[in-house]
Amino acid sequence: MPQQVDVAKVKTAARNSTPLAIKTYSLPHETEVFLEEVLHVFLEEFGQASIKDNIAYCLRELAVNAKKANTKRAYFIDKQLNIESKDQYDEGMRTFKQDTLDNIDYYLQKQKEMGLYIRIVFHAKGKTLTLSIHNNVEISRKEQMRVYDRIARSRAFESMEEAFSTVLDDSEGAGLGIVILVLMLKKLGLDEDAFDIDVEEGETVARLIIPFSDIHMENLDLLSTEIVNEINELPQFPENIVYLQKLITDPDSEITDIARQISMDPSLTADLLKVVNSAQFMLPKRVDNIVEAVKLVGLRGIRNLLYSYGTQKLLQGQQSWRDHSYLTAFYAYNLAKSLRKKDILDDAYVGGILHDMGKIVFSDVHPQLLEKINNFCKDREIGRNMFEDLSAGLNHAEIGSRIALKWNFPDVLVEAIRYHHVPTECNDENKDVVYTVYLANALANLEREGLSYDLMDKEVLSHFGITSKEQFDIISTKLQEAFVREQEREDDFS
Repeated sequence: MPQQVDVAKVKTAARNSTPLAIKTYSLPHETEVFLEEVLHVFLEEFGQASIKDNIAYCLRELAVNAKKANTKRAYFIDKQLNIESKDQYDEGMRTFKQDTLDNIDYYLQKQKEMGLYIRIVFHAKGKTLTLSIHNNVEISRKEQMRVYDRIARSRAFESMEEAFSTVLDDSEGAGLGIVILVLMLKKLGLDEDAFDIDVEEGETVARLIIPFSDIHMENLDLLSTEIVNEINELPQFPENIVYLQKLITDPDSEITDIARQISMDPSLTADLLKVVNSAQFMLPKRVDNIVEAVKLVGLRGIRNLLYSYGTQKLLQGQQSWRDHSYLTAFYAYNLAKSLRKKDILDDAYVGGILHDMGKIVFSDVHPQLLEKINNFCKDREIGRNMFEDLSAGLNHAEIGSRIALKWNFPDVLVEAIRYHHVPTECNDENKDVVYTVYLANALANLEREGLSYDLMDKEVLSHFGITSKEQFDIISTKLQEAFVREQEREDDFS
């Protein structure tokens, strides 16, 4: 029975900039059809549905090439030939094509037994969709140069017909296919930089980078700006929060003045005491004195608590959002501790709390706001479905960061919100916090979004000294267990 595409899951991956991976050993026709349908959902989400057939050809070509590379490796091992030896390579290639065609099921089963896979990853980030085709047989330098030669030769061709009549290669199928792929990209206005193939961590990785429609991105930006403007006209930070922020920045303020102002807000007082009595401080007994709590948290901690508290007061999200935010914040705090950087603990925690604030602005859309946005869409001829996509999470990191900017949040929190899905785009001075929030959010989403170690950003993993799946799994398990203990501790204090 053909595999059905979970459209909602694919759209969620597109909107959340979450990598979506599909793994296969033999690439049957049903999987090729499935991949094409997934591609269509991604492209449609970003206004590029019209180029689906062209990109589907490129995706299919690269996936088939990956399968052939795996079959070739299985064939050479089965024939006890050394693929690295020129003479033995030439000997094997004389019979490879016909032998595998005559007995393809045998060699496909052989490569599965050897654990040779093809993994296709769809990842929408920034203004592009990246398609990565992985197979765990490293392309040889000779084969890689052969591909680059085909790319170079494709520059001379003006049409598909010219390529077909000029390039003939019976030994291996990659020749003509790669030329047509590059010409296909050129036809779409993409240069050869949109395609690359290289070896990464024991895998051959072929990449296609497809930009989103300029018109679609312009409309997305216009609508996001309008939503942020309209939302900011409604609420402003509560007066007591603004006053407290001024007290904290005033060098003449006393701790007792700040504590007194906090105590006037029961909810803020409860939040402060919850933080002080959490596992972060590891206190032997419960603290109930506000002055003592302020001293323990410190002015920076109080400042960040105000950003978190004030935002949640204004943007009353759903329980699932709050649960995920607290889990991410807890993970972020403990990951920051693992870096032994005390100066980022508070920013990492609050960045975890607020990273998804761009999603919750839609959780309680006022009728007048909805009417204004509908009129705006009509005036600018923007499809109503784009607002629905934004409501479902599309561009939420950008929307959240714009709101944070308008509310005068510090740069480090603005960037933690903006780049929590694309961490390597942040400024260097905020890297520790942004990387921490990214990893914490990814770990908190492991089960919910089907993420795994091999889909994590490798630069972030390296930043934390994570070099293996086993190490990653141990960290994930320890954080889960620590969060359970934290919940039990809170229950004991309540």
